[in-house]
Amino acid sequence: MAGQLKEVRNRIKSVQSTQQITKAMKMVSAAKLRRAQDAIIQVRPYAKKLQEMLSNIVSNVDSNSNISLADVRPVKKVLLIVITSDRGLCGAYNANIQKAAISVIKQRFTHAHANGNLTIWSIGKKGAEFFQKRGYHVDTRFRDIFLQLSFDGVQACAQAAVKAFAEKEFDAVEIVYSEFKNAATQSFVSEPFLPIPKQEKSAEGKTQKADFIFEPSQEVLIAELMPKILNTQLYKAVLDGNASEHGARMTAMDKASENANELLKTLKISYNRARQAAITTELTEIVSGAAALQG
Repeated sequence: MAGQLKEVRNRIKSVQSTQQITKAMKMVSAAKLRRAQDAIIQVRPYAKKLQEMLSNIVSNVDSNSNISLADVRPVKKVLLIVITSDRGLCGAYNANIQKAAISVIKQRFTHAHANGNLTIWSIGKKGAEFFQKRGYHVDTRFRDIFLQLSFDGVQACAQAAVKAFAEKEFDAVEIVYSEFKNAATQSFVSEPFLPIPKQEKSAEGKTQKADFIFEPSQEVLIAELMPKILNTQLYKAVLDGNASEHGARMTAMDKASENANELLKTLKISYNRARQAAITTELTEIVSGAAALQG
């Protein structure tokens, strides 16, 4: 009986120690989430408007204009930029992104993958480890962007993708990431990066004509604007992923703390029952001993 009480006490101490860790991790993630959320909220409207403007320009430029980054080619070689986290303990966040990437590959790029023409650039260590273990062709040069997250680091990745597409190393580039909604909700999406998607047609089958005035010239401005807008697009996706990670971790640690509370309640009930049984046994032995002496 004494051994059972000791075992339950040890389990209670272990759960309490784990709960202290989960509570501390939740507080850290909450602080990081606030900063990450502020960053994505500030960037998102700007990036969205730039992307709409770029799609509109590409959809309405003269047919004689040569825009290499909007050149639609037969898709033989594909690049997926998959944004995961560097660390775990964030619930199903990484697993859901990995599932989304595999789903995109199976639905749209099966032929490229079967021919060995699918490349994954993983931003985040978890994605790199996952796809490498499963035999995918993974390039890890931009894996550690989250170690020191900055626009310059993301810009280097975007420019490398633009250069590879322009030199026809890839025929299509897509980003798979988690779009931040709130701390408990993320939307896992696949977003075309290159070629630059054209504006969707209206119900009448026409694209809305934008009345842009180009100064100094259309070609010069497009050549200057396109890389900068693409840099911002990828940076927005990385910030979305960063905020989603901290939100997922905060939620996971909150749930873990709640589960620890429930487990502690159960263990304390078990401990009290075992202790009560031990006391009852001791009292019975004392009474039996006293009765034996009187007899």
